[in-house]
Amino acid sequence: MTIDRLVFAFAGAVVLISIILTQYHNPNWVWLTVFVGANLFQSAFTRFCPLATILKAIGAKPGNAF
Repeated sequence: MTIDRLVFAFAGAVVLISIILTQYHNPNWVWLTVFVGANLFQSAFTRFCPLATILKAIGAKPGNAF
């Protein structure tokens, strides 16, 4: 699996988990969803993603985006 697909899978999982936590635990978990969305938005323009940097360091295969 490439870094691109891992980043998208991780972001999707975090969004879904934070929405579940928002519904069943505390509404403030929505801020995690906001953070992930903002990070994806900025990485679309800057091509910098902290998770992609970490995945690259541990040896994941690079993709087209990162």
